[in-house]
Amino acid sequence: MAKAEATVEELVGMIERGELRLPEMQRRYVWRSPRVRDLLDSLYRGYPSGAILLWETDESVPMQNFAIEQKGNPYQSTRLLLDGQQRLTSLSAVIRGEPITVRGRKRPIEILFNLEHPEQLALITEVAEDSDIDDDEEDIDGEDDADANEDELQKRFDKMTFLVSTSKIESLPHWVKVTDVFKTDEDAPFLSRAGIEKISDPLYKKYSQRLARLRAIKKYIYRMDVLERSMSYDEVTEIFVRVNSLGAKLRGSDLALAQITAKWRTSLAIFQEFQNKCAKAGFDFDLGLHLRNMMVFASGQSRFQTVGSFTVAQIQSAWKASCEGMEFAINFLKSNLGINDPVLLSSPFLVVALAYFGHKRNYNITAKESELLKYWALLANAKGRFSRGSSETILDQDIAVLRDGGGVESLIDRLRNQVGRLDISPEELEGRNQRSALFKTMFLAFSSAGAKDWNSNIAIALGHSGAQHRLQFHHVFPKGVLKKHYNNVRDADDIANLAFIGGKTNRTISDKPPLEYFPALIAKAGESAFTAQCIPTNPDLLEITSYKNFLSERRKRIAIRLNEFLGVTPEENKKK
Repeated sequence: MAKAEATVEELVGMIERGELRLPEMQRRYVWRSPRVRDLLDSLYRGYPSGAILLWETDESVPMQNFAIEQKGNPYQSTRLLLDGQQRLTSLSAVIRGEPITVRGRKRPIEILFNLEHPEQLALITEVAEDSDIDDDEEDIDGEDDADANEDELQKRFDKMTFLVSTSKIESLPHWVKVTDVFKTDEDAPFLSRAGIEKISDPLYKKYSQRLARLRAIKKYIYRMDVLERSMSYDEVTEIFVRVNSLGAKLRGSDLALAQITAKWRTSLAIFQEFQNKCAKAGFDFDLGLHLRNMMVFASGQSRFQTVGSFTVAQIQSAWKASCEGMEFAINFLKSNLGINDPVLLSSPFLVVALAYFGHKRNYNITAKESELLKYWALLANAKGRFSRGSSETILDQDIAVLRDGGGVESLIDRLRNQVGRLDISPEELEGRNQRSALFKTMFLAFSSAGAKDWNSNIAIALGHSGAQHRLQFHHVFPKGVLKKHYNNVRDADDIANLAFIGGKTNRTISDKPPLEYFPALIAKAGESAFTAQCIPTNPDLLEITSYKNFLSERRKRIAIRLNEFLGVTPEENKKK
């Protein structure tokens, strides 16, 4: 194995010119913007950033495209990137100012640099990626905002060196776009924007040095390990699997993909075609889930350890059958359960179990079985069946039941043994937040009850067009209001304090206390708008001093609604 070195600038150029390619065994680009931010911060400080693994070969190897655009004839290259794809794709996107393409969608990676950053490393994590700084504004399918007001967030940001771009931070004069800095050697535009016009200004030298240090990232030197041309594709695949297994840098599904594509050449395109087909149906699952589903159909269990023992014919047969199962599962979720988006699933493993059930029944299912399957699936989703303990182990238990001829009744019994009771009690809701499986079921139950936005009167649903209608979860008692009266507001995100409304309505309410904004909304939309979401409107419960009592009363109402929606009674041990 040869050793070599190359700067970031040289490696980015190799990608742009098509001189560096990706073999089919590689996983797709998966980094999110905060990971890119952290990489830039490490390089800016000169921290170690690992090595790059390449393979030079004359063998005809199936390849895939980088997530970043390349020029020239890519198939003339014999340099294949085995380790370093995420880092080099990210750096290429930021330095060149080119968007990345993931699953057919293009998006830029926009990172900001703080000219006024402190010298010490800020051990702080940024709030939600691509979020605006609004105290009480959160999307149901997004990440949760930090429990802080705008001033507190600004203080946090001021301690950061790099930040994922937001419109509000980008407008500040001492924050500059990293891509803009890389595109020019001139400091004047950035200094002028920061209000520095004279070389005698004390900040002139400081900011100029920092801009030069930022541009020096392009000169950062990566060590490269280059595998010999004499190695075979199978041997290189084994090296790829071993290297990535040692550091646990890749998931089991990524390593399995490498082994599968080494046997079944050009299969990646087949996998991605079906993945995109599911995405168009509203279920944009990670490719790893589709591969796990295939493993279930191939071996009757979900783990990837045995993937290397299957022949190409066996893999192809299992893939075809697993696609049919996946289509059944998606149709069942949408048509029978009312789940139209994977964000409403507590775990995507539920889809695998449904797919295998349909397959084992040869998709010939009685009306009674269908009702029982719906009952089990909704309960398994609400109780977080595959989110407790070892998810793979629990999934394999259910797969084993179906593999050995068991029915839905057996799945229900396993769920009951796991969770103890099938009904939802008010106590079970206590301390749960928006990340809870019950929160997703709460949305389904409210939607089923006809819940609507309090201003537009549009039924709550995922995927509404436009920022004003995009569904968000709203704090009935806003965080800002609670902070003024309680030292500890950890229960501000309790699901009994959350409701589903459109973005414009949420922003209009802002941080007003419920006693202030409820009357006008009730006069306009009626009590039913709040009843549909189990929100008590008794003025005594809307006093800030009654917050704990409000939570208690609403939990009781939510529990009743959930049990009605799920079709369970307080007799939790009585079989359906």
